[in-house]
Amino acid sequence: MLFGSDPRELTKALALYGAAAPAGGTAGVFLGGVITEYVSWPWVFYINIPIAAIALAAAPALMPAGGLGARGAVDVVGALTVTGGLGAAVYAIVRAPEVGWGSVETWGVLAGAVVLLGIFLAVQASRREPLMRLSIFRTPNLGAANLAQLLLGGAWIPMWFFLNLYLQQVLGYSAFPSGAALLPMTILIMIGMIALAPRAINRFGPKAMIVTGLVVLAAGMGWLSLIRPDGNFWVDVLPASLVAALGMSLAFIPSLGTAISSARPEEGGLAAGIVNTSYQVGSALGLAAMTAVAASYGADQLGDMAALTDGFSLAFLGAGLIALVGAVIAAVTLRTRQVEEPVTTGASAAKQS
Repeated sequence: MLFGSDPRELTKALALYGAAAPAGGTAGVFLGGVITEYVSWPWVFYINIPIAAIALAAAPALMPAGGLGARGAVDVVGALTVTGGLGAAVYAIVRAPEVGWGSVETWGVLAGAVVLLGIFLAVQASRREPLMRLSIFRTPNLGAANLAQLLLGGAWIPMWFFLNLYLQQVLGYSAFPSGAALLPMTILIMIGMIALAPRAINRFGPKAMIVTGLVVLAAGMGWLSLIRPDGNFWVDVLPASLVAALGMSLAFIPSLGTAISSARPEEGGLAAGIVNTSYQVGSALGLAAMTAVAASYGADQLGDMAALTDGFSLAFLGAGLIALVGAVIAAVTLRTRQVEEPVTTGASAAKQS
């Protein structure tokens, strides 16, 4: 039994899960700054080896043992085609500013991505045990919540990336102070996800919080786009980043919970896998697209503070537009009635598992 009979326990559990992500992310940025500044930057990668080993060793003791029934077949073709297709799409977007959006390479790689993703969909539609049952997206609110998570990742991760670049390349922060500068934003996210988001969801409902959170995130991005070449952390970064962090904390938990709890009990694991993939894919595509936009408007001109700032500013605006589009789509596609009712089903599913 993972959750009790009270469906609010699911929200609390998701809040703790959501808060762990920014905590780990900031710890990585912060410790990465320490390692880069006082040891050597390659150790940023090496340090992950013992951490992964510890996690693997601890998982059997810490994770509850699930009842295993009949084992399904592994969809190798599906896994390879969706991974290759998404990877090719990201690669084409990242390379486009350098080789040209109209180049044969860009369009050739994008065409390859489309073909691979098309094969993936065809395989999923024909297999008896697919990697992802396509009809699951007919579940009310599941597709809409996944789209909200995809766009949330597409807005949030570019902001995090370019904010760090602005601190280092324009404001002149070294690796350690730039990592520390992200701590206030992370602390607010953790507090918001644990203390604020669950109460707001119970009072106003998931849909209202998803839309509100994305709008607040877009507002924070818009504020960040006002950065200056001669700016400073207290005026140009801290206030706007806290607004963006508040929006993230309000939107993440309800969109994640809605996606998971909308599925049938026996497909809770599949729904969780899809929504996590949606966020990661949105993050990768959003970062690739905003990197291309920023580079096209001066972010690749190291040493030119005005050009760098212009490129970063446009990236913030683009990320804010992604969040705003997500808010509009969520407002139109999410069904208020079904968002709240399946939470009981989701809790029951977790209880049964």
